[in-house]
Amino acid sequence: MDYVRVARSGQVPDKTVRRFFVDDVELAVARWEGTIYITSNYCTHLDCLLSSGRVTDDGLLCSCHGSVFDFETGEPLAPPAKKPIRLYPAYEEDGEIYVGLDPEAIADGGPRRRKRLQTDG
Repeated sequence: MDYVRVARSGQVPDKTVRRFFVDDVELAVARWEGTIYITSNYCTHLDCLLSSGRVTDDGLLCSCHGSVFDFETGEPLAPPAKKPIRLYPAYEEDGEIYVGLDPEAIADGGPRRRKRLQTDG
């Protein structure tokens, strides 16, 4: 697995979530109590952007329909989502945030909305 820089540490303050791209992979980068978590940016319910949500005591809250996802497992803690979100390994070093991406993550992490529109249209 290759680790690549995704953001500066200061771009993701505590209790926030932000959207970042690494090539075509769209990520939600969140910080809770000093720890960085990186997930897919898409809710498993209806592909809403998780980076539009917020960080809570329970996990990452999707702003569209209120699903909450556990930072450690990706499992949904509140409906309507029933499937877990994808988690990516991450670390911080020297003021930079890094994400681990393997070929499967790269293939699966691209813009889903654009893909859906291309197949539906």
